[in-house]
Amino acid sequence: MNMKCAIAGLAASLVLAVTGAQAQEGLSDEIRQPTLDKLKGRQVVFVPMSMSFDLPEGWAAVMRKDAERRGYQLDIRDANWSTDTGTRAITQAITEKPDVIVVQNFDVTSYARTLKRAQDAGIKVVQVNMRSTYQTDAFVGADWYGMGEYAANRMLEVCGKSAGKSGKIALVQGPATAAASVYQLNAITEKLKDNDDIEIVSSQTGDWDQSKARGITQTVIQQNPDLCGIIGFWDVMDAGTGAAIQESGKDIYLITSGGGNKTACQGVENGTFNEVISYDVPGQGRDLISAVSILLQSDEPAGSEQFVLYTPNKIITKDTLGPESCWDLDVLKN
Repeated sequence: MNMKCAIAGLAASLVLAVTGAQAQEGLSDEIRQPTLDKLKGRQVVFVPMSMSFDLPEGWAAVMRKDAERRGYQLDIRDANWSTDTGTRAITQAITEKPDVIVVQNFDVTSYARTLKRAQDAGIKVVQVNMRSTYQTDAFVGADWYGMGEYAANRMLEVCGKSAGKSGKIALVQGPATAAASVYQLNAITEKLKDNDDIEIVSSQTGDWDQSKARGITQTVIQQNPDLCGIIGFWDVMDAGTGAAIQESGKDIYLITSGGGNKTACQGVENGTFNEVISYDVPGQGRDLISAVSILLQSDEPAGSEQFVLYTPNKIITKDTLGPESCWDLDVLKN
């Protein structure tokens, strides 16, 4: 019994001694330096649709800061609104063999073969916000189908015949083959197709263009004086949609979506939009650098691991509007 007590006392003394030493000196993080070593000196190429608007500018701001902090190289190749330019940029990157290529697709098909070529060459590929039909190592971005379901449900609540309204709504899409269009459209039509409460009287492509969206909306309102609501597919384009509604003087409920830049909050505040479904670019930026970091740390070959990080949505209305609802690019860059 005395021996057992002595051993127990010695063990307790050792634990106290180690704990005391840790309290004085701290505990070494044994995985930190190996992790940083795996990131340092690696190369990441980012090919956005264009660096002329808020989404890629926001992602790039987050990635630049992370690259500087972690010691990897970030090279941005601007497609400048041209699929041909983007394809050439990705093809050139394949010859340079970076570790990761980050791509914002124009639509679901244009880059599909080129992305496969990149992975076949051993390069890991992350798609951001706009997906291709070809699934690469990772996708980071909006859950377009889920957003479409939300918008459809809101239209049922706000404009449905059972709510005492006309039940007539319109859709202003982006380009017909863009991921933001095809997946949202599928969700909306699936949700509403057998519901007599709602009728989609117009579904047209605004092609991300404010002027085109404005013209479409003006015509639809003229043809449907009792129009109750519109689902727009991007807030920058839907500034034109909202302008047409305001010009008409009618009470038409407009739901749109976007990256949550401060202009979205301004649009809600001044009545251009009733709701904005924000996919929160700063949050996407963090998910993006996390995806890049995971792929750089992994020893598995390109194409062997596939994962998706869907962005949690923020719903911005006059009731939810607050100081943290939207972001500012100048602040994000600092």
